[in-house]
Amino acid sequence: MAARLVKRCSCLLRDATCLVPTASPVGRLTLARVAHKSLTSSATSPSSPLPGPLSQHVEKPHVFTPYPERQEVDSLIEKATVPEQLLELVGEGHCLHHHHAALALIQLSRLLSDKPADKARLLQEARFQQLLHLVNSQITAVWHGTLVKLLRSLYALEVPAASRELRSVEQEVRWRMRRLKYKHLAFLAESSAACMQERGSQELLAELLLHLERRWAEIDDGRTLVAILVKTGHLSESLMNRLEDKCLELVEQFGPEELRKVLVVLAAQKRRSVPLLRAVSYHLVQKPFPLTKGVLLDLAYAYGEPLRWAGRDTLAAAVSNSVPTHHGGHWPKRLPQKNCGSWALNPLLGFRDKLVTDNEPLDLEAGACGGEAPGNSPICSVQGKLGFHQTQVFQRLAADLLPHVPSLTSGEVARCAKSFAFLKWLNLPLFEAFAQHVLSRAQTISLPHLCNVLLAFARLNFRPEQEEPFFSLVHEKLGSQLTSLDPVLQVDVLWALCVLQQAREAELQAVLHPDFHTRFLGSGSPKDQGTLQKLLHVNSTARLEHPEYTGPLLPASASVPRPSANRKVTPLQKELQDTLMGLLGTPERGSFMVVTQYGWVLDAEVLLDTDGQFLPLREFVAPHLAPPSGSQPLPPGAKRLAFLCWEFPNFNSRSKDLLGRFVLARRHVLAAGFLVVDVSAAAGLCLTREGRALPGSLDQV
Repeated sequence: MAARLVKRCSCLLRDATCLVPTASPVGRLTLARVAHKSLTSSATSPSSPLPGPLSQHVEKPHVFTPYPERQEVDSLIEKATVPEQLLELVGEGHCLHHHHAALALIQLSRLLSDKPADKARLLQEARFQQLLHLVNSQITAVWHGTLVKLLRSLYALEVPAASRELRSVEQEVRWRMRRLKYKHLAFLAESSAACMQERGSQELLAELLLHLERRWAEIDDGRTLVAILVKTGHLSESLMNRLEDKCLELVEQFGPEELRKVLVVLAAQKRRSVPLLRAVSYHLVQKPFPLTKGVLLDLAYAYGEPLRWAGRDTLAAAVSNSVPTHHGGHWPKRLPQKNCGSWALNPLLGFRDKLVTDNEPLDLEAGACGGEAPGNSPICSVQGKLGFHQTQVFQRLAADLLPHVPSLTSGEVARCAKSFAFLKWLNLPLFEAFAQHVLSRAQTISLPHLCNVLLAFARLNFRPEQEEPFFSLVHEKLGSQLTSLDPVLQVDVLWALCVLQQAREAELQAVLHPDFHTRFLGSGSPKDQGTLQKLLHVNSTARLEHPEYTGPLLPASASVPRPSANRKVTPLQKELQDTLMGLLGTPERGSFMVVTQYGWVLDAEVLLDTDGQFLPLREFVAPHLAPPSGSQPLPPGAKRLAFLCWEFPNFNSRSKDLLGRFVLARRHVLAAGFLVVDVSAAAGLCLTREGRALPGSLDQV
């Protein structure tokens, strides 16, 4: 059968070549139609050698829908400045056809893009309905480019989803999906995907995503790639994977705007694509293009800012409908989708302002639950950040941002400080500039912005050179407004002051009063448990670091340990335990993972007498436990040793300085009467290689 088919094709093509001039482009076009029709007829009538004279097909002209010649009506449509000028064309004797009606509808959506009240009146206009009917009557003759623009315009004009004309246009787009160029598919994705999702056109949206994925190799420019990534990447996991691969291929063509949008999309979708992040980071460092203030702020957000979002659709809406808001405005919990057909499409411009609320300072120490060891605490378990550390990128961001600090708003300074705090990147000149910015705007800075900066400083344990005026401003602002803040925020702010050793007695009393902390004691929610843990740290600060403090304090029941059910022993802690067990000899001489009433967990605890010999722990009084245990007083000269393991995440990036939370833990343990033995990751390796390393350190203590 295959041999006969090939033979028949060769005969048809030979005959057609003899009849059609080779130099005629129309003849070549008709030749293909001849072969197609002949094969079809032969397949249906195998008994007939040919369906008819070949000259009938060759001489028959090619039938297609030509693009309409430009007429006076086209100029009138383009020059229209008000909707009435377009509607008047319907009843003034102009010979309108389907092409003119489509162009008029597209122009109407442009003119009414920001006038929702006029859109509602237009839908009731009879002449508008005539335009819809005219397009619908000849929808199959509308050209591809005009058709996709028409669909976007009908969405923008908020034509009802049940409208027959809208359904007809959607169906026509579905039928032509295979024949559309990829640029048309990209246009649909960029301009109409969000509206399809909102209006329930799931079949059209699914088919669009399918064709975008199947034909992803046709993308040949960075602008189209980034637009599809922004608008539809979150709707299809497989499409997003293809787009990431294409980004790796075209990343050399990206400018700073494209790199910014790619990073923000990855951060928004919590996609830690390491190869793509490495490629983007490489070009950010190596290319000499200048980075504007807006790009720098968005890059700082993407690398280091956490997200608080209700769900995937909410975040996709924020990405799809972001608008320029570099002035630091507020954003709603869910952005409206009414601007689906907006003509000023500039995705992700100022996206950081959409995701971070100025009046909602973020918890820089979220995820620290009760009973966590200082060296094994999930400091940044908040929702969604890239968590990708690239030193050279951070250095460039900090260096390029420094000259812009005087021109930043207070909200932008707060967001930058939070982003670098989450990255654990302390650039002293930049943070000094942040502190100076706050002081220079002491009269106008809002309390939420000031709280954000304070939390960032506490996260990194940073104290500005102008420490006294800075914290005087903080106390002045808090003095009259502390009680007006959200209770959780009050605890966060006072906890940050405790880290920086700036808490005052009146502020401690405000959050340790029974009327305030009772709401957190009986709650079982993770958020309230984290707040209660911070209250316990504040309570420990009042007890251990403020001897003049007279109360109130948290009740004893609040100090009962609540060990984490999913706590895991790290390799460093395991090495410490194995090494100590070999030195102690018996389990009675040491304890591991000791939960204290101060809100901290000791990795190990031992008791030494004056001769440096281990003593049995459980026989002697232990006031640091919750509840206290033991009956015998400590022998004269005996010392308690607390071992604290410090993992790499406990330090500032590229630094030997502990983060603020762990500095607070170490201070509290020292104030409780312990001698602290710091076991870092490097020291842990020494313990396994040299058995005498630990006894030597004990002798030095």
